[in-house]
Amino acid sequence: MAAAAVSEAWPELDLAERERRRELLLTGPGLEERVRAAGGQLPPRLFTLPLLHYLEVSGCGSLRAPGPGLAQGLPQLHSLVLRRNALGPGLSPELGPLPALRVLDLSGNALEALPPGQGLGPAEPPGLPQLQSLNLSGNRLRELPADLARCAPRLQSLNLTGNCLDSFPAELFRPGALPLLSELAAADNCLRELSPDIAHLASLKTLDLSNNQLSEIPAELADCPKLKEINFRGNKLRDKRLEKMVSGCQTRSILEYLRVGGRGGGKGKGRAEGSEKEDSRKKRRERKQRREGGDGEEQDVGDAGRLLLRVLHVSENPAPLTVRVSPEVRDVRPYIVGAVVRGMDLQPGNALRRFLTSQTKLHEDLCEKRTAATLATHELRAVKGPLLYCARPPQDLKIVPLGRKEAKAKELVRQLQLEAEEQRKQKKRQSVSGLHRYLHLLDGKENYPCLVDADGDVISFPPITNSEKTKVKKTTSDLFLEVTSATSLQICKDVMDASHSENGRNEQVHFRK
Repeated sequence: MAAAAVSEAWPELDLAERERRRELLLTGPGLEERVRAAGGQLPPRLFTLPLLHYLEVSGCGSLRAPGPGLAQGLPQLHSLVLRRNALGPGLSPELGPLPALRVLDLSGNALEALPPGQGLGPAEPPGLPQLQSLNLSGNRLRELPADLARCAPRLQSLNLTGNCLDSFPAELFRPGALPLLSELAAADNCLRELSPDIAHLASLKTLDLSNNQLSEIPAELADCPKLKEINFRGNKLRDKRLEKMVSGCQTRSILEYLRVGGRGGGKGKGRAEGSEKEDSRKKRRERKQRREGGDGEEQDVGDAGRLLLRVLHVSENPAPLTVRVSPEVRDVRPYIVGAVVRGMDLQPGNALRRFLTSQTKLHEDLCEKRTAATLATHELRAVKGPLLYCARPPQDLKIVPLGRKEAKAKELVRQLQLEAEEQRKQKKRQSVSGLHRYLHLLDGKENYPCLVDADGDVISFPPITNSEKTKVKKTTSDLFLEVTSATSLQICKDVMDASHSENGRNEQVHFRK
C-alpha cells in the first residue's frame, strides 16, 4: 500500500518511465507538498530514469537540495534547470560529476556559497566537463568557488547577475582557464575591483558589470581580442570622462580610450574623440555611396558583415503588416522583432547567394550560432497578414520546411536527429552541420514557437527553418524579416539593425499583444 501511494504521488515519473521520455518538467502548485513530504528534496525514484536529457524543477519553495543520487542516476543529463526554488545556502551533496551536462540553471534560489563538497562538482577530474551555460543569477552568493574554471573548463556563458559578489576569484582569469567563455554577466553585485587579468579571456564578447562599485576599469580590458559589447553603467568611476563615456559611447570608443591611456589623460581624450569623428565620417561616406548607387560591382563574400541598414522602428500606429503575439509563447521564445524591406535587387550575378551568405554570417557571429537569436527572411508577396506569433505542441505544428515535404514539427525534428546521427557515422566525427546543429535548442520544450499567416500556414519555425511558401528567390524585391530570441529583446534589435539590404527601404511592423 505504501509503495502504491508513493507511485500515485508522482504520476509524472510513472509516465516518463513508461514512455521512456528524455525530458521531464516538474512544476505547479501540487509540487510544494510532495517535495516537502520527501524531506525538501527530489524523490529518489527520479534518479532511476537514466534516459533523461532534460530535467526542470521550477517554482518550488520547498526544494532545498536536489538530493543524493542525481549524478549517479542521470548520467545522460544535458540540461538541468532548478530555478526559483529554495536551494541553499550550499548544495549538499554537490551536483557533479555530470559528464554530459551542457546547461545548468540555478537562478532565483538562496545559494550563498558553492565550496568543494557543497557546490557544482569536483575540479579534478572536472565534474562538469561539457558545461557551456551556467546561470547563477538572483541568488545570495558572496563568493565564487575558486575552482570553477577547473570544474567547468568549457564554459561559454556565465550569468552572476543579482548576487552579493565583491570580487572574482583570481583563478577565473588565469591564462587558459576559460578559453571559450564569451559572455560574462555580473550586474547588480558589489564588485569593487576588476583584475587586469581579465584580458586572458580570449573569447570574451560580452561583459556586463553594470550597477556595481567599481572605481576603475583596467586598460588591459582593451586587449580582449573579441570583445564587442560592454556595460559599466551605474559604477562611480574616478575618471569622470570615462564614466560619461560608459553611459553613452559605443564599446569601440571606450576600448580605444582605455587602450591609448585612460584615466582622463589628454592623449587618450584626443584619440577617443578622434575615433568617434572618424566613425562619423565613415558612416557619412557609406551613406553617400549608397545614394549614388555604390560601385555597381559584385562584392567579396567577406564584406557580408558591412552594415547597410540601420532603421529599426516599432510604432503603436497601424502599420502595413501586423504581428499578434500570443501569451503562451512567453515561456518558449518570448522575443520577436520584425521589419519590411522594399526595393531589393537580387537578380544580377550571384546577388542572391551573397544575400544568403550574409544571413549565414549573422547566424554564426552576432546570433552566436543561433543560440542567441535567429534571423528569418521571407518573400513579402507570399506573406499573408495579419501574422500570429505563438507556441504549439510539436505534434500539432505543421510546416512545409525549405526543400522538404510538409511534416509535423515532432516528425521533422526526429528526422533531423536521425540524419544527424547518420551523418556522424558516415563522416566518423562528433560534430554535425546544417539544420542538425540547432536541434539541441529545442531540448525539453513542450511547445515549439512558430509564426502563422492569415491562411493558417506556419511560415517560420525558429530556430530551425522557414517555410517553402515564403522562400526568397532571385525575383524577390520586397522582404519581411523576423528575428526571434529566447534570451533577449536587445539581441533581436541588434541583429535586425545589422541585417543586410541592397538598395532597400525599411518599413515598420506593428506588434500587438
